[in-house]
Amino acid sequence: MFKNHEVTLRAIAKDLKKVESQALVIGVGQGTDGPVLLDNPLPVKAANALAASLQVLGITGAADEVRRLPGVPEVGAQVLVLTGVGRLTGNQTSEEALRRAAGSAVRQLAGVESVAVALPTTTVGQAAAVAEGAALGAYTYSGLRTAEAAVKAKVGSVTIFTPAADDPALAPALKRAAIVAKAVNATRSLVNEPPSHLYPETFAEAAKDLAKGLPVKVTVLDEKRLERDGYGGILGVGQGSSRPPRMVKVEYAPTRAKVKLALVGKGITFDSGGISLKPAGSMMTMKCDMAGAAAVLNALLAVAELGLPVRLTAWLCLAENMPSATATRPSDVLTMFGGKTVEVLNTDAEGRLVMADGLAAASAELPDAILDVATLTGAQMVALGKRVSAVMGDDGVSAAVKAAADRAGELFWPMPLPEELRPTLDSPVADLANIGEKMGGMMTAAVFLNEFVGENKDGSKIPWAHLDIAGPAFNEGSAFGYTPKQATGVAVRTLVSYVEDVLVRTA
Repeated sequence: MFKNHEVTLRAIAKDLKKVESQALVIGVGQGTDGPVLLDNPLPVKAANALAASLQVLGITGAADEVRRLPGVPEVGAQVLVLTGVGRLTGNQTSEEALRRAAGSAVRQLAGVESVAVALPTTTVGQAAAVAEGAALGAYTYSGLRTAEAAVKAKVGSVTIFTPAADDPALAPALKRAAIVAKAVNATRSLVNEPPSHLYPETFAEAAKDLAKGLPVKVTVLDEKRLERDGYGGILGVGQGSSRPPRMVKVEYAPTRAKVKLALVGKGITFDSGGISLKPAGSMMTMKCDMAGAAAVLNALLAVAELGLPVRLTAWLCLAENMPSATATRPSDVLTMFGGKTVEVLNTDAEGRLVMADGLAAASAELPDAILDVATLTGAQMVALGKRVSAVMGDDGVSAAVKAAADRAGELFWPMPLPEELRPTLDSPVADLANIGEKMGGMMTAAVFLNEFVGENKDGSKIPWAHLDIAGPAFNEGSAFGYTPKQATGVAVRTLVSYVEDVLVRTA
């Protein structure tokens, strides 16, 4: 369906001049007394002259500040690029600041084929962060333009100049950075696809294409199979569209698996609101309403490519929510997978209906934990804005997701599940309604999903967390750091880090 741009990553510890690169990127930080030129391979005389000129040149070291200067012959680059890392703490910078600085520089160097990055990286973790940021910054979506010249060629190769290049742990760290970045960028491309091209059937085909060559099994449940097996939520949401819904089950089951996890993703390929029609302006970005499904798919594929010893299953709940004579009406009652009934009071609260089917199906296989990811509520943006995602659910799982997000460099914040919200979902004609208390709507939606998380054989609830990425999944503003306009690929890095952390805890 689409071809993702991939960047070649490598590292060296010396002889930078021998590396063919059109641009050399070095860092500038915001110190207490002004801009600070960070550690770099420039000759001492050139470095001192540049450091003394920063303020005269108007360079501050602020995040996303990228300036081009003439190259220095001694390092063999045609262009010298200064990238801001933001405020320094004790003249130190975090891995995420390095990741963003590298990503911002590479993103803004579109049209340059080869780049060397010489940010301060004394550890393997810092070097890997720079590599990941660069690979994320090199993302491009060519779209459906007929003129190739309309899209600048992205950076093709990145060489990281770091003392850690001789550390044997760096090679696998660079491999991980490349795999994770590829998964994020594949997620971005899926989300960026127009709904005319990406709908449940073609999304399922894209999942098969992306999984080729990896040790995973992809099973597609079409509308007949969904009806036979009782997936009333997905069928109810999708019945107003001429494009039938799909449930895609992706399984990675290595023989040495130590733990069994499940991921569930919301995959509404376009959300008109259904009969409860959205205002026209609110539909403009609704091709992104399948970002959760794209994230869980590509996170699983990254885990498989990394060869992690975990049994992981992703459930992609795919439907198009459209108004028509066959669409679900407000007050209709749907029977979900597993038998629970739901009164649909608002057809624009459709994501929780398809996710309910996915959560119930995932629970039936008794995983050790379930994570679900969805662009679920506008209330998420009211509570946390457009760059911070929410995590809700069982305390232990939510805390683990937050820790994984912090390590990955993604912004998540834990929110509660107030028990007084559950009675607001009561229905006089069904087991529950699909909407409840308006205030705190993000949490009400999570309380609804909680009703479909199953139990273990001993009667205990399966550990679960819900990730609401409604705002952060799609960047309607300007690009920043390694984040482009439109699809961001949020949650992929957090999910991969979460799986890695679970394996560490269970080792």
